[in-house]
Amino acid sequence: MYKKEDAFTLIEMLIVLTIITVLILLVVPNLTDKSTTIHDRGCEALVQTVQAQVGAYQLDKGKKPNSLDELRKEDYIKEDQKQCKNGNTLSLNSNGTVIVNETN
Repeated sequence: MYKKEDAFTLIEMLIVLTIITVLILLVVPNLTDKSTTIHDRGCEALVQTVQAQVGAYQLDKGKKPNSLDELRKEDYIKEDQKQCKNGNTLSLNSNGTVIVNETN
């Protein structure tokens, strides 16, 4: 006469969905704030890598490169290594030091 049904009620499902929603609302803003930090640190690492390639060029050629395009032509860096993921571009100053040109 009576069937025993092992299922969730509508109220139980709504409570679970509410808890999941609250957790998502707490976690997502923290993840988006971190992406800026990650891109900035990645740009710092790229600057160090390109600066090392400037040093390698200087050792090989006996002179400092005039620009990053010169490093690119000589295959010391790739085309995508002239710009950070956050949109900032890299360039060389007169001392042969790699600098970041912020686009903001």
